[in-house]
Amino acid sequence: MSMMQAAVMRGPGGPEVLNIETIPVPMPKNGQVLIKVIAFGLNRSELFTRQGHSPGVQFPRVLGIEAVGIVEHAPGGQFAPGDTVATVMGGMGRQFDGAYAEFACVPASQVRKFSSDLPWKVLGAVPEMFQTAWGSLFRALDLQPGERLLIRGGSTSVGLAAAGLACNHGAYVLSTTRQATRTSLLIEHGANEGIVDDGHLSASIAKVDKVLELVGTTTLADSLLCTRPGGVVCMAGMVGDKWSFDSFAPMDAIPNYVRLTTYSGGVSEFMQMPLDSILTDIALGKLKVPIGRTAQLSEIAVAHRWMEQNQAEGKIVVLTSADLSSFGRSA
Repeated sequence: MSMMQAAVMRGPGGPEVLNIETIPVPMPKNGQVLIKVIAFGLNRSELFTRQGHSPGVQFPRVLGIEAVGIVEHAPGGQFAPGDTVATVMGGMGRQFDGAYAEFACVPASQVRKFSSDLPWKVLGAVPEMFQTAWGSLFRALDLQPGERLLIRGGSTSVGLAAAGLACNHGAYVLSTTRQATRTSLLIEHGANEGIVDDGHLSASIAKVDKVLELVGTTTLADSLLCTRPGGVVCMAGMVGDKWSFDSFAPMDAIPNYVRLTTYSGGVSEFMQMPLDSILTDIALGKLKVPIGRTAQLSEIAVAHRWMEQNQAEGKIVVLTSADLSSFGRSA
């Protein structure tokens, strides 16, 4: 029986519950793909699962809702050994073991083949981050060239990715941060304006066509007030760590003719996302990938602590102990 290293969580708690253990490599069935995981990004949803906020998760469990790597085996023939692939969501890290391991076994229906010479640490940051940014902008908000877009929570990894996508699409992008020292970062990633967010932007900016709300309910009411009649607000994140209002009166909170929607994304949006063109734009320098810190699989608890304490300054990417030299990319 082949064995692998994995971060196994045997119950909820702090970062210390993510223990590196030696466990069997999963055996793929027909319709599944065994992926040799090379890199994966960290996501706040994994933090919530680790803390015990994901109902129905059974332990022990290997977390991780996204991965990039190399196909080891696909019994159904959907992929060939050696194919470079990406996968996200579909129950990874919740209903079945995910990417915090040297190998992951996932349904073939949520795996995409791609070709790129980008470094693995860049590839590992792309799938979930750009799926969320792309889906929010072009599925939920139906962003059009020339529209004014406000990104609330613009210094998050998704916010930075969204700024680049929106700018390339021809939108005028206003992006926010709570720290004045980060406004230049917003501009660097594609925003036309970097704005320090005091929580009351509706009193200081001209109304916009669309709002991508990544902070959550702590600023959502103000984001609705920032939006012109006929405009749309999409809540797609909660870096403010609050999902719900203490009290919510829709007739008071939602201005006349302003529409409110949400975006959570999933496998279907990932499969629709123009992954190849996004990777090409990254390679050409048309899109920047906001990578914060990188870590090895053995440092997963440390990486979770960075995420929990908001010390990432971008997307955290974890590289496994797999041998990278034979795949023609640097870490």
